[in-house]
Amino acid sequence: MVRNPLTPWERRRGETFGLLLRRARGDRSMVEIAAAAGLSAETLRKIETGRAPTPAFFTVAALATVLGLSMDDLAAASAEGAGTEPELAEAG
Repeated sequence: MVRNPLTPWERRRGETFGLLLRRARGDRSMVEIAAAAGLSAETLRKIETGRAPTPAFFTVAALATVLGLSMDDLAAASAEGAGTEPELAEAG
């Protein structure tokens, strides 16, 4: 299965999400947070830098738990930071 390329909005959303995670991590090390969330430090690095802009739900949930963040707040802030999402064409 070939994955469709990300749109500019999806890339910005991923970059915004990564920035939110870096800010929430604060002075704690990437290795510490990744281990507590059950991830590799490289996976967390990719998410934080926007190179993995669409992490899996359970990855996001684990990071939110470790960082004390609300999933709702993360979703809203990531979308807001990326700007207005383009309108989806109606099927039919």
